[in-house]
Amino acid sequence: MPRKKPYFHNSVEAMRRVPDSFFESILYDEFMDWKIAGWEIPTSVDCIIRERNLVTNKVKEYVYQRPGAAHNKLKERMALGDREFTVCRADAIHLLRPDTEDPYDDPLA
Repeated sequence: MPRKKPYFHNSVEAMRRVPDSFFESILYDEFMDWKIAGWEIPTSVDCIIRERNLVTNKVKEYVYQRPGAAHNKLKERMALGDREFTVCRADAIHLLRPDTEDPYDDPLA
């Protein structure tokens, strides 16, 4: 028989009772720069791939230490065609969708 997980005590009620004046407020732009534009991933991780199935809306996440392994997984999963990918690296975040056209494809060429 599996063991029951131990109760993890938290202090949510204590935090709710703290007056607002105890917390420092920041501007919206500062918050966006800090939390949205200031992502950090560990140096041991090359990239994080988040895959969303466009039919079922289920999300899976993969973490890779080697760029080659990440590239192979992305090629394998992109071949399915009904997936959207968000690839996060230390320097950039990319969104890959199956219904977007390549901006470098010239229809006249």
